[in-house]
Amino acid sequence: MQALITGGGIAGPVAAMALQRVGIEATVYEAHRPADPLVGSYFTITPNGMAALAEVDAAHLVETVGFPTRRTVLWNHAGRRLAAISLESSRPASPPAFTVKRSLLVNLLQEEAGRRGIRIEYERRLMDAEAGPEGGVLARFDDEGSVGGDLLVGCDGIHSVVRRVIDPGAPDGRYVGLTNFGGITRAAAEGIEAEGFHMIFGRRAFFGYAATPGGDVVWFVNHPRPRIGRAEASSTSAGEWKRSLAELFADDAGPAAGLIEAGELELYADNTHDLGHVPTWHRGPMIVLGDAAHAPAPSSGQGASMAIEDAVVLAHTLATERSISEAYQTYEGLRRERVERIVAYGARTSNQKAPGPVGRFLRDMLLPVVFRFFVTDESARWMYDYRVSDDFDTTLAGSAEAGR
Repeated sequence: MQALITGGGIAGPVAAMALQRVGIEATVYEAHRPADPLVGSYFTITPNGMAALAEVDAAHLVETVGFPTRRTVLWNHAGRRLAAISLESSRPASPPAFTVKRSLLVNLLQEEAGRRGIRIEYERRLMDAEAGPEGGVLARFDDEGSVGGDLLVGCDGIHSVVRRVIDPGAPDGRYVGLTNFGGITRAAAEGIEAEGFHMIFGRRAFFGYAATPGGDVVWFVNHPRPRIGRAEASSTSAGEWKRSLAELFADDAGPAAGLIEAGELELYADNTHDLGHVPTWHRGPMIVLGDAAHAPAPSSGQGASMAIEDAVVLAHTLATERSISEAYQTYEGLRRERVERIVAYGARTSNQKAPGPVGRFLRDMLLPVVFRFFVTDESARWMYDYRVSDDFDTTLAGSAEAGR
């Protein structure tokens, strides 16, 4: 069986490695050139995502270049600590969450897939695809070439072409009202609590920062504003963006303004989207997973972890069900409720990031109570304690025997 995978970010290489373990050959088609590991910002893979990566023997890629992140600490604009919540799983021997540069991880996953004999073809953008009358699928690319296979897996993100091919009426991603910026400040970690991501509800924007083991501080800004268009993005320099970001936090307590002023901007003008209920995930031999099927707002902390889970679960179902159609139906039955619950969770937390003065007052009064009695370490464990192997009688390695 031959799988065509569109999208070479995180989900694509993981899906290819998972399929390989169950005896399905896969080729990844990526629209862009190979990832530059020095460009972009950081994100966190939670324990459930790390455990799913371990199913394909790839967790070490994160562990070697990332750093453990065990808690989220919330602060208000006046420097008052509101709450702290664990990012750890309660399951025995569970891995911690890890924070890592996204582009670096993409680069490592692509290289690892290549070492395992998986071909990745770069600068091949999918334009269209169609199912064959007797099974299989034909994918057409912007270089006017076409490739045939037994199934097509869309890992091509929130603006997925595969999603549109499956259902021309499929919803688009929704702009959540936040633009995203990320950076790093060298040798600034002194006095910052380690292994935690600190989040500041500023008067005008939201700021997150974490100390690295090497003594640097990585940070991000979520700015509530209209989406940034191409003209504004191309006409605004990194220095101009940095000055405007520092001004957002000039009247707030805490290190945000200083870290931005002394730091290097690595990601800017990134409009943040989510994607909730997508009615149709698959048609014939074609299916979407990860952000192409369900994209939570970044505040959920679960986007990459859900995509990794998806990839491993799909390989399981293709190895254990009698047909592609049955595998896709089983996959959707296992995944839809969980991922849509997480998307809804991310939407709620995004809406809390920059309320008005009355909203700030109520938030600062209520959040300590909410996090003490309702949003506790235990209440978040449904996300972090999940393991893909719980849905199957065998591990992925065991499923490989069934796939041969």
